Formats: sequence, structure tokens, C-alpha cells
Amino acid sequence: MDPVIVVGAGPVGLALSLALATQGVPSVLLDEGPGKDEPRPARTVVLREDTADLVERLGCSAIRDEGLRWAGWRSVRRKQLVRAVPLGDEGANVPLPSPVHLSQHALTAGLRAAVAAHDLVEMVPFSRIDTLEQDADGVTVHTREPGSTWWRGSYLVGCDGARSTVRKLLDIRFPGRTAVERHAVAALRAELPWPGEAVLHRSPPWRSGGTEVTARPLPGGVWRLDWLLPPRGELVTPDALIIRIRDTLEGWCGETPAYDLLDTGVYTLHHRLARRWRSKRAFLAGDAAHLLGALGTQGVDEGLRDAENLAWKLAQAWHQGASEVLLDSYQAERRAAVAARLRAADQSLPILRGGAGLRTLVPGGARGHDTLLADGHLGCGPLGAPPSYTHSPLSPQHAEAHAPVGTAPGAPVADVRVTAPDGTAVRLRERLGQGHLLVILVAPGTGVWDRRHWLTAGVMPRLVDAVNALPAKAELLVTESYPGATAHTVLLVRPDGHLVTAFSGVRAAELYAAADTARGGGTGAAHGSGARTTASSDRTADVN
Repeated sequence: MDPVIVVGAGPVGLALSLALATQGVPSVLLDEGPGKDEPRPARTVVLREDTADLVERLGCSAIRDEGLRWAGWRSVRRKQLVRAVPLGDEGANVPLPSPVHLSQHALTAGLRAAVAAHDLVEMVPFSRIDTLEQDADGVTVHTREPGSTWWRGSYLVGCDGARSTVRKLLDIRFPGRTAVERHAVAALRAELPWPGEAVLHRSPPWRSGGTEVTARPLPGGVWRLDWLLPPRGELVTPDALIIRIRDTLEGWCGETPAYDLLDTGVYTLHHRLARRWRSKRAFLAGDAAHLLGALGTQGVDEGLRDAENLAWKLAQAWHQGASEVLLDSYQAERRAAVAARLRAADQSLPILRGGAGLRTLVPGGARGHDTLLADGHLGCGPLGAPPSYTHSPLSPQHAEAHAPVGTAPGAPVADVRVTAPDGTAVRLRERLGQGHLLVILVAPGTGVWDRRHWLTAGVMPRLVDAVNALPAKAELLVTESYPGATAHTVLLVRPDGHLVTAFSGVRAAELYAAADTARGGGTGAAHGSGARTTASSDRTADVN
């Protein structure tokens, strides 16, 4: 079968190709550029816990080597500290995970290095497409000189940015709002009063502070500073930016400390959403499908979620065939999630930026506004939380057999410790992205029992048989506990980590029906069945 064609070698296109390769699917990655990015210290990305984990699972070492996990978050208004939140502190009352902040060129370089180590990804620089044709069996594209070539693929994904050629060739509209926000940016090395902490300062009391300035730490004592600018006007000259830098550092430190200015820039944020994300065998992902970024939301985060959502569905289609329901679910889930994020940001903007009449909609006055804005940066609340696919076409209808747990169906599962097939304890997220369903049994006490005993005790033998009979490949895992779940609860989880449903005890028929719905139903193609289980080495089966 022909490889998947991925157009665009930014973080989303690179991550998609790697996710496909992890699941045994070859791809051709067409890069319009030379295959490397110019370092820009002022161009950075913030990855929340789920997307940072995804990037690490794909073999990118940049998160560990060149990223910085924030130690805390501070919200300041005028001269008053509004909120101080420790991040990644398990001892906190409501521990929040630490976002990872790194330069975008470091992230891209790390992903490129991982791609270079993969035989299933063919990366082609200087390849700008100008023709796209589809038929019942695949997609054909043509790339311009200097490497004028025709390429044949089973599917195609346009990850080629806001000015996407793929989107234009598919004649898909890209409506939205222009110039939602403007920011002046500086990357500098300096010693600030909050090492390792990110700071949001609203209404700073100095003359050039404007309405809002943020400071986000990077490794090596480097900081990225962002000043919110009026939507129109106010040309930011180099001299004006230096004044902003000096006034801001003096306001925070009492005097202007020594600093090393590394990079500056001005960027404008737009909010746009493609009308369609799928056209037959062609798909859109990342900035080609959506633009968002106001109020702390991150386009790279959502683009990586696009890649994770689409990869396992294309892998199913490539290996075994996929129903139209499964392929259509990519648009149904991801477009709805991004649209909800855009609506939340657009509704909050008039409130948080001083719109008259709407301010009372957010309780708590200024403190409530600061909390809402902080949520967008920290990856929680309507502006930042990972998406939940509650109304997905892959969600089974609620039935009496379903059991409530602390995770709603369609939401990302909690990252509990599980026992893997080889008997080692790992994080649940480490088992994601393999292209198969996960079945998790909640069995208190298994951590202290001899594994030889509990593997053949209680409900385990019946559950092993039920998982082996599923219509799609699955892996059986065991956990000591799961939030909101009782003993012998069985959870069914998608390859991208979203909960399908949960059952109280082993219900083979209901588990089979839920798994069939989660894979989009039958396709008429021959499907293998079976599972890799924790039962015993002689019962382990990998079915292609």
C-alpha cells in the first residue's frame, strides 16, 4: 500500500509522520524548506502535559534537553500579587502539571532528529506542491522544481501552515477574525526575582507597561517577555521596545539589571477555522486547519492533538481498512474541540480586555478575570484544558452496564500507574500511541501480590478471554486504583488516551460492542483480533 503523504515539516507534520511510523505506517514528508530552521529565541512554544508527553513518546529529546518546566505561576495586578500557584508539586492541594517552555526551533530540530532515525519516514526538502488529485484508491501530488516529481500516497495530510497550499487546492474556506491580538516580544538573558516561574502582570504601574506583560522562563536564565499591544496602531520601533524592556525590568527588580538581549519581534494573532478538515482521502491539521492563540491558548498544542487523533485512525485504515465513520470522526472530534476553544476565547476577550457590559459575566471581578486568563496559560478551564470528545461518533450509547468513574466518557484518562505485559509498572501514557485499544482492570492489591497468583485469579481469566475476542487489537493492563472506580472496574481506552467507557466487572458482550463502536464499526475488510495481555507469556498475542 502507498505511504501517507504529509505536506509540511513543522512540529505538527513531523509529529504526525513519527506517530504513523510508531504504528508501522510509512510516510513521505514533503518539506517546502531546506530541512532546517533558523534559530529564533523569541519564537517559543508552551506544551501542556499531554502534548509534552506525546512529543517525548515520539522520541524527541528536546523536551528533556532544551525545555524548562515551570516551577510556579504568578498573577500580579498593578502592585498586588493576585495568585501564586506551585506547579508539578504533588503536595499541593490541587496540584497542576508544569507546562514545558522551549524554543520552537529546538522542538522542530528534536523532531527532525527523531524522524532521521526512522526508516518509515522519507523526508524530502525543497518540495512545494502545486497539484493535488484524488481517486478511489489514493492521492497524487506534484512538486515543483528543482525536484519536479509526482508522488503517490494512500492518504494526504496538509500540515503546511496558515497559508496552506493543500487547503487552497482542496478549495476549503478558512473564515475567521484577523488581528485578534498583537504582541511585542523580546527574548533576553537576565536575573529576575522569580527563577523558574512564569508571571502574568496586568496593568503594570510603569509608564510603558501597557495593559499586560508576561514573563516566561527558558533554560539558561533566558526569559521571553510579551507585551500586549493595542489591536491597531502603535508602531513598535527598536527604541520603543528597548524602553519597554528597561521599564519592565526596573519595575520588577527595583532597578534595571544587566541583561543580554537575544531576539525581538512583533506578532499578530488571528482566529480562523477551516470549514472542512477532510476531503475524501485528504485531511488538514495544525495551522492549516485552525489559528488560535489569544488569551494563552497555544496553536502548537492543538496541532499536536490533531496529529495524535488522526494518526491512529490513518494507521487503522492503512493496515486493516477503516470505516467512513472512523475517518469522519477526526473532523467531528477535533474541529468541534478547536471551535469550542475559539468560542471560549472570543467570548472572554471583551471581558478580559475591558469590554463594557460584559464584565459582570465573570464572577469575582478582577480576581476572577485573572484566574480565567491564567487558566489559558496553565492548560485548565475552558481556555486551556485538554479536549473531551463527549459527542464523538466513536462513543457508544450509554447503557445500564456502563459504570461511572472519575473520567467522563470521551475525556483523557488519568495517568495512573499500570502493570504492563512484562510485569513492570509504567505510567498509562507510556502505553498510548501504539495503535491499539487499552483495556484496564482496576484490581487493588495486585501491587503486593505475587504476579503468578493474581494473573490466574478472580476475574482475570474471563477478562483475558473477553479481550482476546475483541474486534480490534487490544492490550490488557492492570492498575491498583483509578479515580472514582471501584474494584473490578474495567475501562476501555482509545489509542490516543481518551476513555471510551467503563464497566463494573467483566461484561464480554458489552465490551465487544463498545470496542466495535470505538473503531468506527466494521469495514468489510478482514480484521485480525486478539490482545497482548498480562495473563502469561504463552497467552500473549500480537495480531496485525
